[in-house]
Amino acid sequence: MDATAQVPGAQRVLALVAELGDELVALRRDLHAHPELARTEHRTSAVVADRLRAAGLEPRTLTGTGLVADTGPSPDGARRVALRADMDALAVPDTCGAPFASTVPGVAHACGHDVHTVAVLGAGLVLARLADEGHLPGGVRLVFQPAEEVQPGGSLDLMAAGVLDGVSSVYTVHCDPKLDVGQVGTRIGTITSASNEVHVTLTGPGGHTSRPYLTGDLLYALGQVMTTVPAVLGRRFDPRWGVNLTWGTVHSGQAVNAIPSSATLAGTLRSLDARAWEQAGDEVGSIVDALVGPLGVHGEVRVVKGVPPVVNDATGTAVLEQAAYDVVGPDSVVLAEQSLGGEDFAWYLTSVPGAMARLGTRTPGAHTYDLHQGDLVVDDRAVTHGAALLARTAVLALLDQSTTA
Repeated sequence: MDATAQVPGAQRVLALVAELGDELVALRRDLHAHPELARTEHRTSAVVADRLRAAGLEPRTLTGTGLVADTGPSPDGARRVALRADMDALAVPDTCGAPFASTVPGVAHACGHDVHTVAVLGAGLVLARLADEGHLPGGVRLVFQPAEEVQPGGSLDLMAAGVLDGVSSVYTVHCDPKLDVGQVGTRIGTITSASNEVHVTLTGPGGHTSRPYLTGDLLYALGQVMTTVPAVLGRRFDPRWGVNLTWGTVHSGQAVNAIPSSATLAGTLRSLDARAWEQAGDEVGSIVDALVGPLGVHGEVRVVKGVPPVVNDATGTAVLEQAAYDVVGPDSVVLAEQSLGGEDFAWYLTSVPGAMARLGTRTPGAHTYDLHQGDLVVDDRAVTHGAALLARTAVLALLDQSTTA
């Protein structure tokens, strides 16, 4: 790929994004003020669809609230590049204090999906203009996905509906409040973790706290499971695989002087390696059995499969990096940290190659926020950076595709 030869194309992308800049920021603020939970993203889909139609595109609805639109030429046998956004919000109160804070009680765009949505929308509007001008070297599919924050996620629904049919590669961005706006984090290989839910149920005879020797002392067994299972897992797997089991809920007992007859605990089991993702659930079951059996307690483990790790393709990562150099800045690319957070974009990458980039959202020198917290603040410039990055990525991926075809 000859980046120097593509400088005029990059400048045209930047010019078109600049024309749309105020509108994109306003759209993101509108979506932020009207967040919708997984599989209820009706207003969000309608806002996006209306703007795509105004640009001459023909969006179509998939699986209720999913939205897909194609732009650019697609001759027989040619394959499209896909850009993916997730649209759902989280069930957390919005405490960001902005004039455009959530108007929906207890619901907020605390993971930046409003930014992701408008970034792909903006990229699509730019690409549609390039297509009208005859400067788009192939077809692009815009994918607006519902239900990323739940399991099973919306990516599986869209894939079952054929969203990847005719797609050669797929790209996305994810907000990163640890990176300054104007920075783009990339990494070849695993960038986010696999994630499963683990549910453990313990049962025993119960009894009086004055006579634990006559019972299985179920809460003692519960304590052993809580502390020992994560530790033993660390000895069952290569530490470079990043296996991590963290409990999130524990429920048992009602009286201080009664040993209960049942207890439940649940958490997430995460791994940076797909092999551990496949094996770790069985390991949890065997460890629980070994711990509670001698105590006269019965243990049952249920693993709910979540998402595999996001594994960035080397070629796709190079395309994202070149795009960042071209339209965000020559010093914009930084090495992204691996995260134990899960992201259902991973499912797309099990079918076609591609990559995810971290999009910096922090105002330089300002407070560092965290995702999934209601006080998240995003620098407005991240919206236009995301749109330009994805538009340029699509163009470069199409050029690379035509060169290697």
